[in-house]
Amino acid sequence: MTTGLRAGLIGLGSMGRHHARVLNGLPEVKLVGVVDPMGDRNGWAQGAPVLATVEDLLALGIDYAVVACPTALHEEVGLQLAEAGVCALIEKPVADTVERSRCLVEAFETRGLVAGVGHIERCNPALRSLLARLSAGELGEVFQVVTRRQGPFPHRITDVGVVKDLATHDIDLTSWVTGRSYASVAAHTVHKSGRPHEDMVSVAGLLSDGSMANHLVNWLSPLKERFTSVTGERGTFIADTLTADLTFHSNAAVATEWEMLQAFRGVSEGDMIRYAIPKREPLLVEHELFRDAVLGVSQDICTLREGLRTVEVAAAVLESARSGRTVDIPAGEPVGHGA
Repeated sequence: MTTGLRAGLIGLGSMGRHHARVLNGLPEVKLVGVVDPMGDRNGWAQGAPVLATVEDLLALGIDYAVVACPTALHEEVGLQLAEAGVCALIEKPVADTVERSRCLVEAFETRGLVAGVGHIERCNPALRSLLARLSAGELGEVFQVVTRRQGPFPHRITDVGVVKDLATHDIDLTSWVTGRSYASVAAHTVHKSGRPHEDMVSVAGLLSDGSMANHLVNWLSPLKERFTSVTGERGTFIADTLTADLTFHSNAAVATEWEMLQAFRGVSEGDMIRYAIPKREPLLVEHELFRDAVLGVSQDICTLREGLRTVEVAAAVLESARSGRTVDIPAGEPVGHGA
């Protein structure tokens, strides 16, 4: 194995331990150090030195670092890396506020450093297949994107609510697969757990081309669900990102002559196709893509600027819920490689 790139990891929590596992087996990369003030009682670093500070990690000499510490620390850690000339893959969201996200974008862009955000859904096999099919025009004009992301309360999350923790996945993937930015959002939130942050959000969004987006996100449900549907002029794609399955329900090509059955089923029911998709681990794909970006091989990553746009939309969602009005979002750059 070539160890051309020297990588560091900051944070050994619920996500950091998985990053450590992947980095330890990633071709062309060597994990040279991990930062966590709490140490490594569980052996997740797999032999890599565990350090107390980011300065200690920088002293080892690294090409890039994965930032998996609490969201509130992303700006501080990211600025340290940028000032040292180190590329960074930052866990989502890029930062906990729009202002801090902008600061990180400026810090890395002005230095010409490769930096990305770990919006892991971009690496899910079902969504990558969906993106390719939308880009090829298989659905025709897109009318609506609907997502449901719900499950039990994650006790590890204490610093943000469901909008910044979970809904940012849906905001990013919607812009990414459609290639459209959000023009406005109207949202409602619910607080049931006794915490200062919201536990549930319902969002109705309008995209820049006039298509619609609807998101239902919560951590109040015993049912864990990760559902994305994209409806257009030729039918509907449905992606289950828990199982990485993608199906297509087409509009009918054959008329239904049985009148009673036609009324029951609807006149547009057509064939259903479930696609066979290679199902690689999304986190491994994310690391491979970021490694390749650092090496200059490709640029298939979620950039910090795209991550900033997602934080801006999340802030608009929270403002809409607080104010009870629809919030317009200034035009921005399209996200990703959508159709």
